[in-house]
Amino acid sequence: MSTTDAKSPVTTETPASTASTTAPHRGDPVTPPNRQLVNEDDEGVKGEEAGRRDVSALLERGRTLSTPVLRAAVERLAPPMDTVAAYHFGWIDAEGRPSDAAGGKAVRPALALLSAEVTGSAPETGLPGAVAVELVHNFSLLHDDLMDGDEQRRHRDTVWKVHGPAQAILVGDALFALAGEILLELGTVEAGRATRRLTLATRKLIDGQAQDISYEHRDLVTVQECLEMEGNKTGALLACAASIGAVLGGADDRTADALEAYGHHLGLAFQAVDDLLGIWGDPQATGKQTWSDLRQRKKSLPVAAALGADGPAAARLAKLMTQDAKKSQAEFEDFHEAEFAERAALIEEAGGREWTSQEAQRQHTTALAALDSVRMPSRVRDQFAALADFVVVRRG
Repeated sequence: MSTTDAKSPVTTETPASTASTTAPHRGDPVTPPNRQLVNEDDEGVKGEEAGRRDVSALLERGRTLSTPVLRAAVERLAPPMDTVAAYHFGWIDAEGRPSDAAGGKAVRPALALLSAEVTGSAPETGLPGAVAVELVHNFSLLHDDLMDGDEQRRHRDTVWKVHGPAQAILVGDALFALAGEILLELGTVEAGRATRRLTLATRKLIDGQAQDISYEHRDLVTVQECLEMEGNKTGALLACAASIGAVLGGADDRTADALEAYGHHLGLAFQAVDDLLGIWGDPQATGKQTWSDLRQRKKSLPVAAALGADGPAAARLAKLMTQDAKKSQAEFEDFHEAEFAERAALIEEAGGREWTSQEAQRQHTTALAALDSVRMPSRVRDQFAALADFVVVRRG
């Protein structure tokens, strides 16, 4: 059974009733444990700069190798789905003109290519897996934007806003179908194993989205429920990305499961940071509205942690959230900016912000520990660690 099939143990300490005085300010990144801060000394600066260069090269490699194959896959789609998908990926603008709009961070393709090197294979061995995972990821983005009512992604109007809800649904479905097609065309035993893992990850991703939606109208969601949801919605696909290249390279299930465990916990760390940015992130960096997760009534980790705390701030927040759950979305969207700011302040005062920052660090540590049982070149291990640092220390 895959590591991500079982519930991994996580630390879920109850947050303090008041936020730490060292809680990060709006837009501040999370610092992984046991890593030197940039301004500590010259050696620390050099290490940080080298790590950033290493990650930039990995992400660029993932983007460079996967984009031509992604484009070729999209070209298989019938019009106008091919054009709509090209807009979503940032290759054209809303009028169909060539565009160099920023795409995603390419973390998943980078992981898939890197995992192929665990087996001693060339990174290109993991390319079909990298593309398949990226297609599934973007299928989920198209549908999530529509379900969540998000009008902006990567500083551009979302597909449903430009091309309509029907096209967002159809193109998302088409990308999901293409993912399996890309893998199964290889016709190998390894491709079949990789497809099974991707299919399971996709089902878990959908489970997570269903949980996320159901939580929006509940008064209370526990931290454990939130972690389970985020482990499905974000962790499952990152787990698959971290193992799929190795599977295509012939890795056994023990190795693939360990790499999945790394990706699963990396996904939880990623989502914890994303939850912080969803409330306190700088819109210029995130490309989303201020207080975006609060506007959607998401029961993210900071909210769940704050509601699970003791003290007047938690009690006041619970009262407001109970009232919010009874309001229509139209009523909720009519809120004044100060009302969202009040909720964010209560979450921080109840300790939700600090607890989530610490949880990102705990998951980062657990992700790296999962690599201990896997034999791989030290260079590859260092790059897995650098990617983990990148995921936790980011602003958007």
